[in-house]
Amino acid sequence: MKTFFESLRKSKAFKNFILFLSVMGPGIITANVDNDAGGIATYSMAGAHFGYALLWSLVPITLALIIVQEMCARMAVATGKGLADLIRENYGVKVTFYLMAVIFVVNLFNVMAEFAGVAASLEIFHINKWISVPLSAVFVWILVLKGTYKSVEKVFLFACLFYVAYVISGVMAHPDWKTVFQETIHPRFQWNLGYTVMLVGLVGTTIAPWMQFYLQASVVEKGIAVEDYKHLRLDVIGGCVIAPLVAFFIVVACAATLFKAGVSVETAKDAALALRPLAGDYAAWLFSFGLFIASIFAASILPLSTAYCICEGMGWDAGVDKRFEEAPQFFWLYAVMIILGAGVVLIPRFPLLKIMYLSQVGNGVLLPFILMFMLSLINKKELMGEFTNSRGLNVITYITVVTIILLTLMMVGFSIFSF
Repeated sequence: MKTFFESLRKSKAFKNFILFLSVMGPGIITANVDNDAGGIATYSMAGAHFGYALLWSLVPITLALIIVQEMCARMAVATGKGLADLIRENYGVKVTFYLMAVIFVVNLFNVMAEFAGVAASLEIFHINKWISVPLSAVFVWILVLKGTYKSVEKVFLFACLFYVAYVISGVMAHPDWKTVFQETIHPRFQWNLGYTVMLVGLVGTTIAPWMQFYLQASVVEKGIAVEDYKHLRLDVIGGCVIAPLVAFFIVVACAATLFKAGVSVETAKDAALALRPLAGDYAAWLFSFGLFIASIFAASILPLSTAYCICEGMGWDAGVDKRFEEAPQFFWLYAVMIILGAGVVLIPRFPLLKIMYLSQVGNGVLLPFILMFMLSLINKKELMGEFTNSRGLNVITYITVVTIILLTLMMVGFSIFSF
């Protein structure tokens, strides 16, 4: 037995596995955080309103997510710099300043939506928002202020495990698996406004501007070298597969119960409450617990992404491993985002639903610009060296990006119309 373990330890496969574990984190965390309060609400409505009819869309969405996130990871290892840093160096301070200002506002709206998700999920367990929101805000603030990059990353990776609650909820809903499989592999487009709006919403909620900045910044802070890129790539692809898989089970859970019973929902909280009489208390509690984890997870990452992005863009020091004295702007930005995001949720009769709409519109307006910057940067030979896109990959990437831009613009139009 001892000889077996020694030979295993010396094997190439074991060494590759250990190397993968050493770089694992940025890709899986970034993709999973995108299953936030707004994302869960969108997936819930897709299942409740259209049954299994939109499951097929998660396949091309997954491929698009992989392409966009892989480019960010490649830029990080090739340049050793964050996306905002590269934009400032290549396009100037003025362009970067205006971009950072828009990112701050859009991400602030998103943070508000996440704390609203925290409040809604724990209200199902009869915990008042005046308790849940301040305690959650203090937790996410202390997590980064007192932690190191490694400790914070471990907490985030651990939080990813709790998304299995949605997988269990989907199974407990007892769907017709034969129909699920057929709808996933056989697209059947419905030519009506509601279906198109929901399809565009699924794309828009899966690929968000903040993700690109956070992924690249976290790869840089972790110090992942060029020689470890193949393991980082596996981490990115793994995250981009796991996140839509979670979305898949959210759609399935709601389709098998809410759509079947003709129950309409508008928020993730509505979905959790409606599941109780249809799928049982445990399924509803798991759904609610998943919403809480997703919301507090995103409430930690979004301010962090914003702080990374703005500090890089302005040329300020940034990083969880820094002391407050070394990177005051970074920690102040993180704190301000949390204070404002949590504080607004406590204002009586504040129009949170409108804020969620505005955050989606803001994401939609911003995303095309971020994607165009990325495409320009990744094809600069003097910047990327051998890591530029190949001609074939460029064709695929341009088609993907143009499609995302068109669908995102449609989402903006539909959101403004509904707003």
